Amino acid sequence: MMKSLLSVVVGLSVVASVAAGRAWDVAAGSAPQQSTPAANVLVVTMDGMRWQEVFGGMVADYLTKEAGGVSEAAASQQRFGGATPGQRREKLMPFLWTVVAKQGQIFGDPAENSVARVTNGLRFSYPGYNELLSGAADPRIDSNDKVYNPNTTVLEWLNGQPAFKGKVAAFASWELLPWILNEPRSHVPSNGEGPPITSPVNERQRALNELAADLPPYWGATRFDAPTGAGALEYLKTHKPRVLYVMLGETDEWAHGRKYDLYLDAAWRNDRFIRQLWETAQSMPEYANRTALVISTDHGRGEAGVDWTSHGRDVPAAEQIWIAVMGPGVPALGVRRGTKATQSQIAATIAALVGEDFTKASPKAAPPLNMQR
Repeated sequence: MMKSLLSVVVGLSVVASVAAGRAWDVAAGSAPQQSTPAANVLVVTMDGMRWQEVFGGMVADYLTKEAGGVSEAAASQQRFGGATPGQRREKLMPFLWTVVAKQGQIFGDPAENSVARVTNGLRFSYPGYNELLSGAADPRIDSNDKVYNPNTTVLEWLNGQPAFKGKVAAFASWELLPWILNEPRSHVPSNGEGPPITSPVNERQRALNELAADLPPYWGATRFDAPTGAGALEYLKTHKPRVLYVMLGETDEWAHGRKYDLYLDAAWRNDRFIRQLWETAQSMPEYANRTALVISTDHGRGEAGVDWTSHGRDVPAAEQIWIAVMGPGVPALGVRRGTKATQSQIAATIAALVGEDFTKASPKAAPPLNMQR
């Protein structure tokens, strides 16, 4: 009875949050589809990556054993320290700040009165990824259990369009992605479990699978990001998908373990992978100057020294996230000022970047981000 009552209360809370989020979407405004659409789009998420580090870089107060599980702070100070937030964030995520921020747009910096937030009210992974990919929160998605998503994600919808059929794929460090994408129904290959290369065709790919198998199962079925990223790069080169989604996970895992130095290192390595992904795409005629990039996260985290590791229903600060976009049709506006954005707008934005209207097919989805002003 108590469990049933709790489910009702949580469901009502989520419904209220969804309604508030949709109202905020309308107030924030939306952009029409891009006038010069891209041919392809790359999407990367960094699980549980806080906006505080994205916009401000390393927080020195967490380089202690008590706050961040750090025994030797000197190495992190040397790698990521700086006199200003701008210096620190560029050291932590150099590609994001020297390329994406200059050629595209970033939403969610409170210092610039720019707020990006989740609307699902739960502030943890499955609800966040569902909102991000389906365009709306769903009170039925209230756990990280292996339950097939009843909602159609933008990846599934694009895969159903003639121009994208068989040209949509995903890679994940977290084992739940096949369930989030409802792979049996969507037919979007997700590589969330098993080896990073499903059907290796050369010695390099076979060696990658062997290396991945030799890594320790540190988080159970959740793999390290390196083989996930390597698998995604190989897939890009050999299959040339028009839509590729990569779900990275180490930032969340190290944060939950209160390992701030390793959390920072994971963020730096994720940024390095995104650079590799982008530069690899730009070196290929199918992608060069014809590809958009979207980077974001599934949820935020606490904002204090005690709860920076946490997120969920009881951590209101975990509602705030960040979103970065770059590519054809995206004006180079840098850090957006005085804007409001929601995680639910990402799905329609992914479609709009390649000239498709996801909201027409899924009216419950929030409109694309307004990137024109």
